[in-house]
Amino acid sequence: MGTQLLFPTLVYRAALHRHGVRDAAALNPRLLKECQQLRRDDAAGRRWSARNYPGGYTSYGSAHRMQELSPTFARLARDIDAHVARFARALQFALGARRLAMTDCWVNIMGRGAVHGLHLHPLSTISGVYYVAVPLGAPGLKLEDPRLARFMAAPPRARAARRTNRQWVTLSARAGQLVLFESWLRHEVLPHRDARERVSISFNYSWF
Repeated sequence: MGTQLLFPTLVYRAALHRHGVRDAAALNPRLLKECQQLRRDDAAGRRWSARNYPGGYTSYGSAHRMQELSPTFARLARDIDAHVARFARALQFALGARRLAMTDCWVNIMGRGAVHGLHLHPLSTISGVYYVAVPLGAPGLKLEDPRLARFMAAPPRARAARRTNRQWVTLSARAGQLVLFESWLRHEVLPHRDARERVSISFNYSWF
């Protein structure tokens, strides 16, 4: 039978809109304006970020259901819904009468030196990120092989190893793009080195 591929980890990446850059050019300026305004208005979020997210701002600890607070974010959620449905079909989920619904949606603004440490999203089914503003060379999304803690006496991977055989894979960040993954998949963003801000919107979908 030869070598078989078993237990793959599926990750979905696509332009949010069919026409990609053109449609993102219409939506992203409105999202960016609201993200920046939220940071100015959200004193609790700024305090939370000062303690937990040095160099950046996130509404994770203060305003984490933006799809219920803003028509612009609600439109973004509707656009993301179609991609989540497509990803769920690729995963061959048996959803039954229940549907995957967005439960959380929050803003991340990375200034110079800000970093997202390695984490996952408990109590969610599918998580993801949409990129609003990404300076050239800004860090992407780094994904960890979920089997890493179970490797025993494994040699290092060859420098030219295929992505399917690597222990870490980084997906570049690009404005207008969306990345989806199952919520148990650990991920991180390395330190942002640019003075220009990297702005993204993170979200969770749940089935229960």
